[in-house]
Amino acid sequence: MSAADRRLHGLDLARYLALAGMVLVNFRLAMAVEADGEGWLAGCFHLLEGKASATFVTLAGLGLVLATQRSGWMQASVQTWRRALFLLVLGLLNLTLFPADILHYYAVYFALAVLWLRASPQVLLASIVGLAASSFWALLHWDYSEGWNWQTLQYAGLWQWPGAARNLLFNGFHPLLPWMCFFLLGMLLARLQLSQPRVQRALLLLGVLLIGAGHAVQHLAQGTPWQGWLGTQPMPPGPAYVLTGAGAACSAIAACLWVSRRYPGDWLEPLTAAGRMTLTLYVGHILLGMGTLEWLGLLDGSASLPAVLLWALSFLMLATGAAWLWSWRFARGPLEAVMRRVAG
Repeated sequence: MSAADRRLHGLDLARYLALAGMVLVNFRLAMAVEADGEGWLAGCFHLLEGKASATFVTLAGLGLVLATQRSGWMQASVQTWRRALFLLVLGLLNLTLFPADILHYYAVYFALAVLWLRASPQVLLASIVGLAASSFWALLHWDYSEGWNWQTLQYAGLWQWPGAARNLLFNGFHPLLPWMCFFLLGMLLARLQLSQPRVQRALLLLGVLLIGAGHAVQHLAQGTPWQGWLGTQPMPPGPAYVLTGAGAACSAIAACLWVSRRYPGDWLEPLTAAGRMTLTLYVGHILLGMGTLEWLGLLDGSASLPAVLLWALSFLMLATGAAWLWSWRFARGPLEAVMRRVAG
C-alpha cells in the first residue's frame, strides 16, 4: 500500500471514530440522559462532547481541499456550492427530526470555504485566530441564551429568519462562530505532508499541547467572572473549547494516520469502509437509530448512561457491518453516491 493510500485509510479511520463519538453524544441527547457524576462513563461522555464533532468538521475541511486541489478555483467553487446545497436540503430535513443536526451547518461551512480554497497557510491561520477572537467578542457582548430553553433544548424562532440567523451564526449547536475555525483548521492540515511520520508526530504533539492549553485556560478562569465563558464545554464555545476541540482533532487525525501506517491490514477494512460513508451513517443514526429508540419509548429520560452506551454501540456494530458489506459491491455509500451525482 502506498503512502497516499495509507494516508487516506488513516483519514477514513478518523472519520469513523469521529462519527462513533457523535453517535454516543447524540444518543445521549436524544434519550435525555444526563452525564452527571464522577464515574468513568460520565467522564468519557463529557470528553466526547464537542470534541468528536469538532474532529468531524476538521476532517470535512481537510477532505474538501484534497478533493478540489487538482481543479481550477471556479470549477472547485461550483462543485463545492452544489455540495453545500445538497447538504442544506438534507440538513433541513434532518433538523425537523433532530434539533442538534450538524448537516445544515456543514452546508454553510462548505459554501463559505470557497473563499479560502486557494488561501496560503498563513492566511488560513490568521483567519482561524480572527474567527476565534470574533467569537469570544460575540460571547461577551451578545446574549448567548437568547432563543434557548435550556431544560428542553428547544430553540424558539428556529424556523424564522432572525432566529435561524442567530442560531446559525452565534448560539446554535455548531454555529459559524467559532466552528468555522475547525473547518479552516482542516483546510490548513491538508497543506501538510500527512503521510510523513515526522508530520504525524508533530501533529500529535501539537494536539496534546492545544488540549493542555485549553484546560489550563479553564483552570485559570475558575472562580473568576470569566469562568462561564472559558470552559472546555462546547456550549458556550469559548476560547478554551476552541483550543481543546482543535487539539482533539489534531490528536485524533495524527493517531489514526499513525495506526494505519504502523498496523496496516484487513482488520481496518470494516472501519475504513464505514468511514467512507459517514454521511449515510450520520443520517442513519437519526432515522434508524433514534427512530428505533423512539419506537421503544426510550427518549423520555428514563434510561441510564450505560443503556445509552449499549444502544449506541449496538447501532455502531450494525452500521459498521452494513457499511463493510456494502463496500464489497459499491465504492460509495448511498447518500455519498447521490451527492457525487448532484455535486459532481
